[in-house]
Amino acid sequence: MISQYSYSFVLRGAALCGVALLSFFNCSSTSSDLANGDSGNNGGGNTSGDPVQVWLTKGDQSVKLQQQSTVYFSGTSSTGTTIEVDASQVFQNIDGFGYTLTGGSVQVINQLNAAKKQELLNDLFGSSGIGVNYLRISIGASDLNSEVFSYDDMPAGQTDPTLAQFSLTKDQAVIQMLKDILIINPNIKILATPWSPPVWMKDNGSSIGGSLKPEFYGVYAQYFVKYIQAMQAQGIKIDAITPQNEPLHPGNNPSMYMTATDQATFIKTHLGPAFQAANITTKIIAYDHNCDNPAYPLTVLNDSAANPYVDGSAFHLYAGDISALSTVHNLFPNKNVYFTEQWTSSTGNFGGDLDWHVKNVIIGSMRNWSKTALEWNVANDASFGPHTPGGCTQCKGAVTITGGSGYEKNVAYYIIAHASKFVPVNSQRIASTQSDNLSTVAFKTPAGKTVLIVQNGNSTDKAFSIKYNQKTAPVTISGSSTATYIF
Repeated sequence: MISQYSYSFVLRGAALCGVALLSFFNCSSTSSDLANGDSGNNGGGNTSGDPVQVWLTKGDQSVKLQQQSTVYFSGTSSTGTTIEVDASQVFQNIDGFGYTLTGGSVQVINQLNAAKKQELLNDLFGSSGIGVNYLRISIGASDLNSEVFSYDDMPAGQTDPTLAQFSLTKDQAVIQMLKDILIINPNIKILATPWSPPVWMKDNGSSIGGSLKPEFYGVYAQYFVKYIQAMQAQGIKIDAITPQNEPLHPGNNPSMYMTATDQATFIKTHLGPAFQAANITTKIIAYDHNCDNPAYPLTVLNDSAANPYVDGSAFHLYAGDISALSTVHNLFPNKNVYFTEQWTSSTGNFGGDLDWHVKNVIIGSMRNWSKTALEWNVANDASFGPHTPGGCTQCKGAVTITGGSGYEKNVAYYIIAHASKFVPVNSQRIASTQSDNLSTVAFKTPAGKTVLIVQNGNSTDKAFSIKYNQKTAPVTISGSSTATYIF
């Protein structure tokens, strides 16, 4: 998570992008694709051609992920603004869309009564809900836990180089919730990342900042091995890890500073070989920090000994430009890129956040080769807790738990939903044009459906035509809105 002194950057960025996205969508007749209701006409055209489903969220919150009137393709040539979708141009496969399931998220979700908790989990992860299919979790505590801990904490001055005291006990609630989620979606992918190793491995003996002592590189590699094996024993497969969350932000609690050369050394001399020796296939993803420093993952990837162990690089966007993902991809096209975190603030504006995040996190990351798009925490309480001492005090989750029987869906829910509900794992990004402040990204699903997500950066309604296979469908997207179209 970012530090509080960085919050103003994000708020300024969100304020500058006070527009919203509209999602135009036509889908197969599965429960995840269909919803009841016809919340107004956001399209046009005849009713004889191929149908297009339209799902809409308005920045003014008057419509939130609601299905609109179906529109239809025809052979009529289009005039005016046209968004062309070209399935012959294929880009990356998609791993999923989702959030970080923090320890704090689990703590507050567990405050719901059993029926309401199951309702929320089904809504988030089920085929009848928004179908979240990718989760990030912390290895030990993140700053959105109620306390700081690792899996091998020792009394001050003591060490445990054999990891004899290693235990997942303090994360049992997270493990149980992951098991509950896996019942709903057995194929969800999980990325795990540490905010800090056990403090006895660090040169400052603190949960805040400091660096990993070189003499503990091998021990820390085994810490990852033990974690992945222990989670597998619980029936939880860790698809990927990053060696360190935000390695250039040592001011969080917990946190650790890790330079690019240190990360490359750790991966090539210890972590990669340890995974190989233990027959662990979990991916190693480098960096996991902001787009303003693509030199960091490039340093790791340019290390000829580290490179073979590294699947790709992960990014946040609290600084820099989303195009950094393409910068790294273009230099290493055989390595993957991932977008793994972006927060929404308790002081943010729904319309501004919807616009900025759909444009950058969803559309921007996908158009720049990312396999994932993840918002930050799943849930918080009404006071935007829990968090560690010094942790984020303004992080607004996808939902706010308001009591034992209530929760509210926040803007991050809708940001992710416009993709996760309609773009399943192993979909492929395909080409789509952009015009007139309409940001777009398109996908072909494994079932053969085409999904187009459009963000209208204009404050007024915008008429345009979707062109696909020489046919066009005339639509109108509301001002400052997000739409998903499925056909």
